[in-house]
Amino acid sequence: MRAPTGFYLHPSSPLHDTGWAHPEHQGRLRALASTVGKDMLTLHGRVEQQPARDATVEDVLRVHTEAQVEQVRHACEMAEETEQVIAIDPDTKVSSASWEAALGSAGTAIAAAEAVSAGRLANAFVATRPPGHHATPDQAMGFCLFNNVAVTARWLQATGRAERVLILDWDVHHGNGTQDTFYDDPTVFFVSAHQWPHYPGSGAADERGEGPGLGYTLNVPLPAGTSAEAHRAAFEDAVDSVVGAFHPDFILVSAGFDCMAGDPLGDMLLEPTDLFAMTRHIMDHADRACGGRIVALLEGGYDPSRLGIGTLGVIRALAGLEASGI
Repeated sequence: MRAPTGFYLHPSSPLHDTGWAHPEHQGRLRALASTVGKDMLTLHGRVEQQPARDATVEDVLRVHTEAQVEQVRHACEMAEETEQVIAIDPDTKVSSASWEAALGSAGTAIAAAEAVSAGRLANAFVATRPPGHHATPDQAMGFCLFNNVAVTARWLQATGRAERVLILDWDVHHGNGTQDTFYDDPTVFFVSAHQWPHYPGSGAADERGEGPGLGYTLNVPLPAGTSAEAHRAAFEDAVDSVVGAFHPDFILVSAGFDCMAGDPLGDMLLEPTDLFAMTRHIMDHADRACGGRIVALLEGGYDPSRLGIGTLGVIRALAGLEASGI
């Protein structure tokens, strides 16, 4: 019998408060959880909500510098003392609940990877908030405090659960923090398909890694308004070109939903059905390469209702269900 797909949401994540005028506001997870919850009758027996847990500071320090961790901790302490939202930079803000949300998101992604590695779950989706892929080893930025996908990859390696990790990023923005973390590392292959040119300005096709990591970064920059068909084909071609040559032990997905049509921070045209198909494409490769071991982590997506529907498409794909109704 097939193991279920795990759905994870740390209770502190919806409490991370950036202010309602901020694109990455608290309503995102409320909409996501509501949409997934309404589909639970369809998902019953195939998707199970799983308990969350916190990362340790040691987990985070496998990726981030002590100075970066202290910067985030101090900003969150200031937010608690002043009872105000504190800006780390013009885009990246924290509240009194943000430290718990940041450690909770990273730790819950680790919990998902552990359960999938052990075979208790077939795969998993983690509603990480704050997002992570812009956070570099030494700087919180772009709404991101700690790089959840990078922390999870390093945990898999540190605990002997994977030697080679493939990270696939389809967020509309380039995952500069993830790229920076692994740019000289041949044990983690980073693939990003993103709008170009766009924030944060990195992600050109000639950024391919350096030193021993040369050739282990693949950027697929796409112009604004690329058709959904061409966008999907470019992403799937990139996956095809990498998986067989790299032979990953585990696949992590930075699942940003701002690549969908109508998102206020992007100009791309994907629909939930495209993300469903892209997830299935990854699963086909994962079944052959690494026993189906996939964990998808939430990144962007700033139209709350569309975020919920897009997430449902990915979860249904992971669970082996049909795309009908999304």
